[in-house]
Amino acid sequence: MEEEMAGTSAPGGAEDGSAPTGSPILEAGAEAEAEAAELLPFLTPGARADLQAEAARHVLALTGSGPGRALLAGQAALLRALAELAAAPIPAPACDAARALVNLAADRGLHEPLLAADPGLPARLLGRALDPQWPWADEAAAALANLSREPASCAAVMAVLAAAEPRESVLERLVRALCTPGYNACAPLHYLGPLLSNLSQRPATRAFLLDPDRCVVQRLLPLTQYPDSSVRRGGVVGTLRNCCFEHRHHEWLLGSEVDILPFLLLPLAGPEDFSEEEMERLPVDLQYLPPDKEREPDADIRKMLIEAIMLLTATAPGRRQVRDQGAYLVLRELHSWEAEPTVRVACEKLIQVLIGDEPEHGMENLLEVQVPEDVERQLQQLDCQEQEQCEQERQAQQLAPEPQREEPAAP
Repeated sequence: MEEEMAGTSAPGGAEDGSAPTGSPILEAGAEAEAEAAELLPFLTPGARADLQAEAARHVLALTGSGPGRALLAGQAALLRALAELAAAPIPAPACDAARALVNLAADRGLHEPLLAADPGLPARLLGRALDPQWPWADEAAAALANLSREPASCAAVMAVLAAAEPRESVLERLVRALCTPGYNACAPLHYLGPLLSNLSQRPATRAFLLDPDRCVVQRLLPLTQYPDSSVRRGGVVGTLRNCCFEHRHHEWLLGSEVDILPFLLLPLAGPEDFSEEEMERLPVDLQYLPPDKEREPDADIRKMLIEAIMLLTATAPGRRQVRDQGAYLVLRELHSWEAEPTVRVACEKLIQVLIGDEPEHGMENLLEVQVPEDVERQLQQLDCQEQEQCEQERQAQQLAPEPQREEPAAP
């Protein structure tokens, strides 16, 4: 199990990360490169406003395809001008420039060219993302979220952000914006969630988030049920999941000071009517849920919630606390309801840990067990086979005909 990384497509763009439609994509080759280079003067400060806007739309259209992004990857000066334009004050076409950066950063092969063209890009984007008055703050946050997906680029982004904000922690400002309703009246800032999730790949970020004196985790917990955006919910759940890798903090996370488990279980719970004896085993927040209680609708988020609980069971005290709070009851009902194969498999693995025998002496901490290389290879093969089986089940579900409704009998 690895730390979670979150990505995103341009807000308002296509699901695959492509940009909104604009002018036609330039043809590949030397002629196309020359034509792309001709756009540079129109993207720089001082260019005529209408031509600058048209050039930004043209670049945005280019970022909607792989060949277009590959073409721009070799234009360092153009990328630098685009980055500056994305943070330029109104009336510059900063929105189209920022959306172009979202799509460019969605391509992991462009992370190095983007950072090389403008080393200050992360700080520039963060400044706009955390500006309460900036209307395209969500685009800036989405670009940063994409740029921080891979471990290497995440480390580079984190280093730049830390150096750019010596007076106040970047992470503190980010968490404050994420957890403050209406922080920016013009932008919802949902993409700060995936950004924080990606940054939590880094040990330094997890150390900040898990500092008991800062109460950061406690501020994030209510967002596991944020109703208005699966992007924000998923980012927060991914962040909490990554924090659960730090097993030395499990006792604190599960204890009364944080009490993380009910926040992870509640999105997985439905309207089940448990017996009185079972109900008493559950945390208070999971007892007597209303009949219209719905589970988390996003399968990926459900899987991350299960994985976070699984990580909390890595140690013997953690397993005991998770068992004692009735997690098995919620997971049992979830498994009966779950239709997504990968989520059901994750649920089964966690149930096996909760109802199975304790590991032998010296292997109580599952995160510190040294697995022999040959066994690890076998486990990886089993995981691949499991994923293939889940994919086959998913495809079978998609191909299965819908049951026909019975026609009413003729009078």
